[in-house]
Amino acid sequence: MKWFVLYTKPNFEIRVSKALNSIGIKAFCPTYKKIIQYSDRKKKVEKPLLPSYVLVYTNEESRSKVFEIHGVIRYVFWLGKPAEVRAKEIEQLRSNLSGIIKNISILNLKKGTNYVIPEGPFKGNNGKVVEVFKNRLKLELTGLGLIIILTTA
Repeated sequence: MKWFVLYTKPNFEIRVSKALNSIGIKAFCPTYKKIIQYSDRKKKVEKPLLPSYVLVYTNEESRSKVFEIHGVIRYVFWLGKPAEVRAKEIEQLRSNLSGIIKNISILNLKKGTNYVIPEGPFKGNNGKVVEVFKNRLKLELTGLGLIIILTTA
């Protein structure tokens, strides 16, 4: 059994994850809470941390079963094989997901330098600084194939 990465339709991540879990396939869609300001109210919504991606724990023989779920498009491939995620990375993501980045300092960071994320969902990941602008830091996490933006308050 391995963790694979599924590509879904936009805004179907949470629905696909729940549907997969309901048919007995272990799925994980990392989410975070965000407050959205409407003209008349504020609302707390759950958003996927990795838009259009769901992580699935299955074996090679039952990989095709996920396509029974509406919203699943395809598996993500890397070098001609289905992309796999190490169980250690899944556990690290789960344990750090509840954390909120409270204190980051972007002083003395230059474009091209390496930066280790101190807190939050991506804690401990190494990234290369792509851009530094006032209170915003854009990092490229090559190990995960992501670019993230850290903002200070």
